Amino acid sequence: ACIIGSPWQDDGLFNSIIYCEGGRISARYDKQELPNYGVFDEQRLFEKGRSPACVVELKGVKIGLAICEDVWFERVPKAAKEAGADLLIVPNGSPWRRSIHAERAEAFDRWSGLGLPYLFVNQVGGQDELVFDGGSYATNSTHGERCGLIGQFEAGTELTEFDIEAKRFILKDRGCRLDHDGWHMEYRAATLALGDYVNKNRFPGVVIGLSGGIDSALTAAIAVDALGPERVWCVMMPSKYTSSESLEDAKLCAGMLGVRYDIINIAPGVSAMDEMLGDAFAETQPDTTEENIQSRLRGVTLMALSNKFGHMVITTGNKSEMAVGYATLYGDMCGGYNPLKDFYKTEVFALSRWRNEHHPKGALGPAGEVIPERIITKPPSAELRADQKDEDSLPPYDTLDDILRGLVDNEEDIRDIMARGHDEATVKRIEHLLYLAEYKRRQAPPGAKVGGKNFGRDRRYPITNRFRDD
Repeated sequence: ACIIGSPWQDDGLFNSIIYCEGGRISARYDKQELPNYGVFDEQRLFEKGRSPACVVELKGVKIGLAICEDVWFERVPKAAKEAGADLLIVPNGSPWRRSIHAERAEAFDRWSGLGLPYLFVNQVGGQDELVFDGGSYATNSTHGERCGLIGQFEAGTELTEFDIEAKRFILKDRGCRLDHDGWHMEYRAATLALGDYVNKNRFPGVVIGLSGGIDSALTAAIAVDALGPERVWCVMMPSKYTSSESLEDAKLCAGMLGVRYDIINIAPGVSAMDEMLGDAFAETQPDTTEENIQSRLRGVTLMALSNKFGHMVITTGNKSEMAVGYATLYGDMCGGYNPLKDFYKTEVFALSRWRNEHHPKGALGPAGEVIPERIITKPPSAELRADQKDEDSLPPYDTLDDILRGLVDNEEDIRDIMARGHDEATVKRIEHLLYLAEYKRRQAPPGAKVGGKNFGRDRRYPITNRFRDD
């Protein structure tokens, strides 16, 4: 017998499990609990199943069927138990985030007192902004006694035995533990998400603007680990404000990663734009307009390479920048995917150090240091004007990221954020920038969801509104 997850049309559209035996469909279960929060929209698509219990019998074992969210609450497992189920099989499309293990454990353990063994079988792979971790396991009772079957972020098959008389799984001792959360999980999630996006959409490779800064360096490392160095093309695009250190660091990083590295100077393009706009800009002072021209010329350059050779452009902006709008439309936001979209700047630093110290499981890139130490330690700068530093116009990233986590991930009141010691004027300014940049984020490429609330389907704020504080 086999179980297949499928949409099913029958006087309404249902999210269903099809139970097939002897060459025919012998039973069907329709999902009861339809999530309608965060990234989920099931109530827009499906109708609720009409019965909370579906039990089939195979070789003397009564098997209850449920789908994903059904086991986040007690009602469906309890109905299956009352209908005589000896075990529960639960196919899942449960996307990963850094808190998912704790969330699943808390939810599933609420009905562990039923004494109903179950198989948790989860999808693996990336799909747009979501990444599915797999992590399938068998357990006889609580989440803490689970026996991992395949591993996380890995696809495969595994056999597990069920003792018919004892009505328990025979859990093997070896290989049972699933990985704990940590940087290794977050890095593998970002790598799998990018690799699947590129491969499933049939791009031959990726092209990245390698600036000598930490964001583009970490992005390049993730790309190499996901695709292999032969499919990653890094391009340095200096202007007159690009420091010699950035040129040196970018070249060194590309060498460490083993990727193709080219330099395309944008200074002639900047001069051409200055001449083109000279009359229109007469009697005005240079400002962010001229800075954005440089960024947009880099975007045009990368897109030209993409169009000519087929490689997808990867953007490199982190969540801190995307939150406050420190990114240029049609410039550094120009591209098809952003692996760092849900990582704050402080997390980019931590993840870069972690990658230098570890070789992730399944990584196609080299072991050892792949991001030069100076890239990690030097003050971040967009290098769009002389002596520019990020902290010229932003609070230190430790401060900024704590405020943003409060505003974005936790949706805290600003008074709660200020109670942690943050200055009122700073918090209100960051909140204002967050609201102001909504239109930019709506036009940004997708990126893997890592935290509790990503800039994508998790956050659906209007661009046009009058709810901002004066």
